[in-house]
Amino acid sequence: MTSKNVLCIGSVLWDVIGRASAVMRVGSDVPGRITRIPGGVAMNIAMTLRRFSMNPILLTAVGHDEEGDELIAAADRLGMDTGFVYRSEDLPTDIYMAIEGANGLISAIADAHSLEAAGAKILRPLKDGRLGSEVTPYAGQIALDGNLTEELLSEIAKSPLFMAADLRVAPASPGKAERLLSLLDCPNATIYVNLEEAGLLCKEVFTSAAEAASALLSRGAANILVTDGGRAAAHASAAGVLTATPPEVLVTRVTGAGDTFMAAHMAAEARGDGPDASLNAALRAAAVYVSGDVPS
Repeated sequence: MTSKNVLCIGSVLWDVIGRASAVMRVGSDVPGRITRIPGGVAMNIAMTLRRFSMNPILLTAVGHDEEGDELIAAADRLGMDTGFVYRSEDLPTDIYMAIEGANGLISAIADAHSLEAAGAKILRPLKDGRLGSEVTPYAGQIALDGNLTEELLSEIAKSPLFMAADLRVAPASPGKAERLLSLLDCPNATIYVNLEEAGLLCKEVFTSAAEAASALLSRGAANILVTDGGRAAAHASAAGVLTATPPEVLVTRVTGAGDTFMAAHMAAEARGDGPDASLNAALRAAAVYVSGDVPS
């Protein structure tokens, strides 16, 4: 293993996304474009890591169906290591469906039931010596997403398999943010959330990323990054609270922006950038992504 290797644990699925240039509301029926692309939090992070010359290794569940074969082939073409993926014979490949308008994300449904059903089976390479074991746990960066069950995330928080890792954690969506509570006080974990997710974790309403990051730090987080769309983001740690404002861009998409931010921040820290430079690099990468200047 080298410092460029990153384990990406969580959802790898098909994103089906409809985008329209019109402002939308409940019941809107407008023309637009519908795409199907590789997605999921773990995959989105992995794709950004590849753009920064990192080597993502996927730990996930993918069905032994036609959709799964196509997804694995796409991941291979994108430069992912799929050799450790759990391929289920009886579970279908997961899928995410979203609708976006000019006013942002309108609605989304994540069908990650196969990942949840596979559970700890996706972690076998960390136990059996292929990537690590309890005696010699994996010691590099790990990107972990909140599509795993609350029970499995709780096990990970206490597992010796993860004690030596540089663990980076993100919720899959605001609706799953509270699954991360068991990981909040892990000393080797860096938590990435948006302002809404921070509020759900703290059961408070925050008006700024800096306020939210400070609150999560006081609740036991060792490292916490909070984003707030086009407003200032914050990184809180024992060294203090840093803030930075993202570049102003025309927003053409939002799905995957948080994953891009997280992956770019991980890549910046892996190459030795300091906290301030890493935060700004992540904000620039996310801004470029939402502007549509990099491929989905």
